[in-house]
Amino acid sequence: MEQGIHEASIKVFPKDLHNADVHRKKIARKIGKHPKAISAFELVRRSIDARKGEPQYVLRFRVATQDAQLSHPTFDLDLQNVSDKKPAYIIGFGPAGMFAAIKLIQRGIKPIVIERGKAVRDRRRDLAQLTKEGKVNPESNYCFGEGGAGTFSDGKLYTRSTKRGNTLEVLNTLVHFGATEEILIETHPHIGTNKLPKIIEAMREQIIACGGEVRFDTKLTDFFVDRGELTGIELNGSERIDTKHVILATGHSARDIFRLLDARGIEIEAKPYALGVRIEHPQPLIDSIQYHCEGPRDENLPAASYSIVHQVADRGVYSFCMCPGGIICPAATEDDEIVVNGWSPSKRNSPFANSGMVVELELKDFAQFGDSPLAGMEFQRAIEQQAYQIGGGLQKAPAARMMDFVQGKVSNNLPDCSYLPGIVPVDLGEVLPSFVRERLQHGFRQMGRRMKGYLTNDAVVVGVESRTSSPVRIPRSRETLTHPAIEGLYPCGEGAGYAGGIMSAAMDGYRCAEALALVFKD
Repeated sequence: MEQGIHEASIKVFPKDLHNADVHRKKIARKIGKHPKAISAFELVRRSIDARKGEPQYVLRFRVATQDAQLSHPTFDLDLQNVSDKKPAYIIGFGPAGMFAAIKLIQRGIKPIVIERGKAVRDRRRDLAQLTKEGKVNPESNYCFGEGGAGTFSDGKLYTRSTKRGNTLEVLNTLVHFGATEEILIETHPHIGTNKLPKIIEAMREQIIACGGEVRFDTKLTDFFVDRGELTGIELNGSERIDTKHVILATGHSARDIFRLLDARGIEIEAKPYALGVRIEHPQPLIDSIQYHCEGPRDENLPAASYSIVHQVADRGVYSFCMCPGGIICPAATEDDEIVVNGWSPSKRNSPFANSGMVVELELKDFAQFGDSPLAGMEFQRAIEQQAYQIGGGLQKAPAARMMDFVQGKVSNNLPDCSYLPGIVPVDLGEVLPSFVRERLQHGFRQMGRRMKGYLTNDAVVVGVESRTSSPVRIPRSRETLTHPAIEGLYPCGEGAGYAGGIMSAAMDGYRCAEALALVFKD
């Protein structure tokens, strides 16, 4: 580190989160200097330590002393006009497809994005109809449309897959398009469902301004392959496009694409995922458990979250996509199925906290559907259809109070819930496979012992949380990132089995675009 520049981590109570004088004094003690010797300091990382006693913020600073100055490197997207360049096609405009398009532009290639759903503003109308009337538009819903499943699913920007790419580049790109700079310093950054759509629109407008194209309401309906080389694609059942370069970034719910690949003899394989429920508690209860407080949390503390993992009978049972101050939403892609997910607004100010609670599946669990590569998908769909039947239709979700679920009872009534289509009390044993239900029941008991107050009938269990990741993996070469049998086809992102959220999908989009650019012939 250059002379006069230091790094220092300090802890402060929430009341001192914004107190620069306190920060300066603690930093000075940490680096062994007088407070007046510090010429400047800036926050580079922020997290919360709530393991014992009163929660404290852990703040990491870059510090300048004496005559040193803090440098501030600039971030430049380095975009160019590609309107007269030859194109490469991207199927899907979720995080993987969006960031792949940006990277192609940086590499001098014109991206043409094919998206089956609608632009984000038009998509909102279909979501409103889904929530209020229980009617699913199979092409425009929480999974399909501009921005993909992540648009209306919280905008969490945390990933453990840092070895797969440059997370800072993704975060800086989001800031460039309107995200708050807070995401650069938070340990678990998130944007919020209410703010993410404008960022996505800004990215689309930039792609178009650079000469790229985005085609909405357009479906991939076929592939054309000649002697192991991609030669073209078909759109909307009639339009033939000649191309030798396609990034396939369709997302984890594009069942028609998985069926198409299988029907065309293009190698795919069944992939394990996780299945379970979404559980919702009053947010003040989670605050009191996590922050060790009896009354309302400090105004400088965010809505508390949690992350839980247990082993039950050699299977992982764990929380998934935890949404503090959040909402449970209907995430089905067909009218005859129930799928639930969760999201939070940027302020995380809903009175509820929800989280997926799921059990790891194994390939053997899909045996009833044979050895087809679509077996996991068919297993998933069968459970979602059963949830629909048990719930009674119109996206009403089967549910039970938490303690009742653990004891195998049908609840006499249900608490208030953020899931707007409505919930109905049922025996969730008629929805979930017994090995999933039993592990969840055991896991909830363990969680109740670990988090006093968590196991309560004030919480409600809602089924089913089934789209945790893709049930299919589309194989690709480690070196070229192309399908091993089809030159020019780049399986990408969550739908192909190589990502699990906005950040990892974005990084995989970058990787596939870079791999394509290496062999692209203008």
